[in-house]
Amino acid sequence: MSKNRDIAQLKILAQNLSVLYVEDELKLQESVSLYLKKFFEKVDVSSNGKEGLELYKKYQYDLVITDIRMPFLSGIEMAKEIKKINENQNILIISAYSDTNNFTDSIKIGVDGYILKPIEHIQLTSELYKIVYKIKQFKENIEYKSNLEQLVTNKTKDIEELQQQKTSNYKNTLYALVKMIEDRDTYTGGHSLRVAKYSKMIAQEMGLDEKICENIYEAGVLHDIGKIAIPDNILLKPNNLDELEYTLIKEHVTLGVKMLSNVPMFRDLAKFIEGHHEKLDGSGYPKGLKGDELSIESQIMAVSDAFDAMTTSRIYKERKNIIEALQELENLSGKYFREDVVKSALIALKDISIDSNISQLPITDIEKERFSYFYKDQTTQSYNGNYLDLILTKNIYDKKYKYLYQIAIHNLNIVNLHYGWEFGNDFLKGFYKNLEKVFDGSTIFRIFSDDFIILSEKELKINQEQIRSFISKEELSLDIKSYDIFKDSITSLHKLEILQ
Repeated sequence: MSKNRDIAQLKILAQNLSVLYVEDELKLQESVSLYLKKFFEKVDVSSNGKEGLELYKKYQYDLVITDIRMPFLSGIEMAKEIKKINENQNILIISAYSDTNNFTDSIKIGVDGYILKPIEHIQLTSELYKIVYKIKQFKENIEYKSNLEQLVTNKTKDIEELQQQKTSNYKNTLYALVKMIEDRDTYTGGHSLRVAKYSKMIAQEMGLDEKICENIYEAGVLHDIGKIAIPDNILLKPNNLDELEYTLIKEHVTLGVKMLSNVPMFRDLAKFIEGHHEKLDGSGYPKGLKGDELSIESQIMAVSDAFDAMTTSRIYKERKNIIEALQELENLSGKYFREDVVKSALIALKDISIDSNISQLPITDIEKERFSYFYKDQTTQSYNGNYLDLILTKNIYDKKYKYLYQIAIHNLNIVNLHYGWEFGNDFLKGFYKNLEKVFDGSTIFRIFSDDFIILSEKELKINQEQIRSFISKEELSLDIKSYDIFKDSITSLHKLEILQ
């Protein structure tokens, strides 16, 4: 349904309905309440959960919309009290937080929708439409009580529709959380949907029942939902994890299973997801299951997950093509994966199309800023040596950069002793800023404490006198060297050191 049609239909359906809106952020409260008044006859507003509960006890409402974190009484606590008064009360949660506990509590309470801030009118309108449609259907059913036979027919139909709608709301909310997880990291973007797609294709090739195939697809979409509880500094780390970090990220399986097991309609899917990192020989996690202990559904997801990892580029390795990835799966058949699953995967996945642009490297400005946590020099805010090493490794495959220029500053330690470390740091910051202006469009790194590296796609004309003019103390001097990356075989920071 189009946006305009959604709005038009909502105005019709919301006539004579009342809303209680509870929000402690006054600007947002004013904005959203004005929007709600376009549709609903009565809109009452409260700034905290305690006051909102008193209003509800006094007037009752067709719909309650509430934030979670508020003074006196949280939105979750208020919703629980309201549900004690009317277990059928329609409730929509709007929150700035994607906390797993809050989300799980909302599901247990039986809320009708869950929207994350910042609020988009399109999403809000869509959620309101679905809930108001449900309210109207419920009210209309009451009016037909006089005709018992018709009532039973309508009731049965309505229950089915409401259950489908509730299922849809749960799925949409969980899918939104999956998207939020994948939006945190360029590399994982689209991973869950690809695993779901591959899993269904393999299941169909194996001749499994269509219902099982659909369940495997849904499990594929949700298989990494536990990553919502993994800290950014681990989830977004682009290079190899250390032992402790790897132990922590493995917890995403247990967290996801626990989360989905609280929702009756997803309990069976949780069992599939629990085994998607287990291996036939018992070397997987989290339980080290092996052999017949592994379900066929889990094994299908494990093969799909491995195939997507093989065919997606990461910084430390170039992606495999389809033939190479399928060959590796065949090599692991009988060791990590069931032979019948791999056999079907070789057939089902041999002709698929894979986006070759999926990469772990940042593309947008915001993604580059996320990378700064790992790869920015804290003094100058230029990129650091670790990032240079990764870029040079990646450059072996994509051959983006052809030229490297090294500007080595000498005697900075003497300046630090004479004028203080703060002066030295300020000098480096200023020197980097000047390089940014001169070499706009190039990528600049600080390495070995006193050296700057410039990577460029084209050959640059270096004005050495201009660069030397950036030095303010006579004790300092500098050297400028230029390299042809491919002729000089510069594939890593270590290779650059050897050339010094």
